[in-house]
Amino acid sequence: MIEWIVANSWVTWLVVFLILAIVEMVTLDLFFIMMSSGALVALFAALLGLPFWLQVVIFCVVALLMVLFVRPVALRHLHRGPRDLATNVDRLIGESAIALESVTDHSGVVKIGGDTWTARSADGSAIPAGQRVSVARIEGATAVVTPQRTDGPLPAQ
Repeated sequence: MIEWIVANSWVTWLVVFLILAIVEMVTLDLFFIMMSSGALVALFAALLGLPFWLQVVIFCVVALLMVLFVRPVALRHLHRGPRDLATNVDRLIGESAIALESVTDHSGVVKIGGDTWTARSADGSAIPAGQRVSVARIEGATAVVTPQRTDGPLPAQ
């Protein structure tokens, strides 16, 4: 049996590759796909006619390098939360807006993007209509804003 595996090692590596890829599809933790890439490289080594012991070494080295160097980068990219992925009101925090009416610590109206929001000042100061503001947080249906210093004319919204 061992002689057949060594003589037809490409089949062995193909089977190992497929099994590891299927296990990865079930677990989805980016570990077994790294191992399967090692099996794929070992498959190519077998097709080149390299000795079986070298194929095993190639499999181990490639799988280890993939797990140590590629997997952490891939996981970091999968788990990061870029601003583009912020949803609902979370995406509004930090956005620039314009005061449509005077904003005080109790009332006001601002335009954030294309939407009109009730607003109040974060520090209690009065913000005149037409001034640029920055959204500090959202409380219910009210945007809590702070004045934003701008130099030059206001861009049209």
